[in-house]
Amino acid sequence: MDERIVYRCHYRGQLSRPLDAAASSACAEAARQLIREGQLMTAALYAYGPQLFLYYESLGEVLPPESFMSPLHPFLSPWPQKEETRDWAKMYHIYWHCEPRNAEDWRRDPLPQRRRGRIAYLKHDTLFEYVYHHFAIVQEGLLKGDRYMSIALHEDVLFSYFEEPRSAVNIRREDGESQAIRGWMAADPDSHFIHLPGSEGQNFLLLPEIFALGQEDA
Repeated sequence: MDERIVYRCHYRGQLSRPLDAAASSACAEAARQLIREGQLMTAALYAYGPQLFLYYESLGEVLPPESFMSPLHPFLSPWPQKEETRDWAKMYHIYWHCEPRNAEDWRRDPLPQRRRGRIAYLKHDTLFEYVYHHFAIVQEGLLKGDRYMSIALHEDVLFSYFEEPRSAVNIRREDGESQAIRGWMAADPDSHFIHLPGSEGQNFLLLPEIFALGQEDA
């Protein structure tokens, strides 16, 4: 049994010039190699205009995004990170419905048909209310939702990763009725979002994938 810890990583990048297909293909192949070596379980990259959103699952230790995304370095604007700058800004993992116990527990069975990415923009005056309610739901651990779905935050931007078909689990992995969700529903969820062009009134906008890989793709 593979008892290694699964680290769920979310990053945001900013293109300084149009992305070269050869560079993105090189990143995908580097990710495949790390999956084959058992260092990554999943790696997916999505785009919204010049913005890039990266999700990956690192096994046993946290690999930095540069471990497989370095071919994109010439195309990225640096983000300030305290005393330094980096290609990738770390996004804060704020919401999920399930926690991997170990690598064996987190393996996909059945395999996903598609790995999706989506984003949302939050209104500044309600951003912390959104975080407050979602942290409360996670802390309670009873609300059922997608097993592999996650939401991360950077500035006022939310990035969500999920897989299809969806599932219904909760963090506690036991039956129970969520009380925390009542507070979020009472707060008028739609009022927290800036609806993006093309979202057709939905709070989140689905993004095109540059690559989306799992262990079945290595």
